[in-house]
Amino acid sequence: MTTTPPGAGLGAAIRTWRNRLPPSAAGLPVVRKRRTVGLRREELADLAGVSVDYVVRLEQGRATTPSASVVASLARALQLSTAERDHLYRLAQIVPPADGTIRDHLPPGMQRVLVRLGDVPVAVFAADWQLVWWNHGWAALLGDPLASPPRMRNFARDRFPVGADHTPLVLWPVTDTDPDAALVSDLRHATGRFPRDSRLAALVRDLNAGNERFAELWAKGEVTANREVRKTVDHPSVGPVTVDCDVLTDGDTELKIVIMTAAPGSEDETKLQLTTVVGPPAGTRN
Repeated sequence: MTTTPPGAGLGAAIRTWRNRLPPSAAGLPVVRKRRTVGLRREELADLAGVSVDYVVRLEQGRATTPSASVVASLARALQLSTAERDHLYRLAQIVPPADGTIRDHLPPGMQRVLVRLGDVPVAVFAADWQLVWWNHGWAALLGDPLASPPRMRNFARDRFPVGADHTPLVLWPVTDTDPDAALVSDLRHATGRFPRDSRLAALVRDLNAGNERFAELWAKGEVTANREVRKTVDHPSVGPVTVDCDVLTDGDTELKIVIMTAAPGSEDETKLQLTTVVGPPAGTRN
């Protein structure tokens, strides 16, 4: 019979990584009087999108088999390296993501840069345009993605809805100059980069079968790179806001960092700054 060495189990690993991460590294305000140097359990729970009780049960060993999505969220919140992330998967008795599959994990260096951008609206999408991270500025400008089920937090599913139960990822009307063809061709590029990814394959199958516009564009076989786009968000509190949407892609993981900015000194810049202050009106989903 094998036993886990003291301090080497799933709960101990999560607790150790939580204690080593300072709040400032996670974009949280620094409070002088603080008992813990690292993250509190409630802070980790909030960053990972799970309940505090679940974090407690994990650390105490009363929960030992979290789902792959929970493990991925914890790894991002704890800013683990790729090796640490894979170790966390194995401790949870899950096979780590293999080469040839899409990665949702944000490297620590990328997370540091994102945090230092402050309230500039920023989100990170995986290679299949699954939303994996966003900040307060993004939620204030477009609505909180938590209003959508995890499966629907995908830009392609939002752009090419299937069925009547579609839940929009963006809560306000948005017009842009980005043709649908660019998104479809980018997904085709992803299928060549990640040929063994089951999530990507299922996405393409669903959209091909359920959305006529997607099927039409997919049949053309085009492959293009991302480009800058200008969008106008009809924000319910501050009115129309025109922003430049730039996409930066990580070469190894194909993670897409999407940044929304407005022209310096413009009325749109003022409105964009106001969105982080006033937020959406009362009664909206946010």
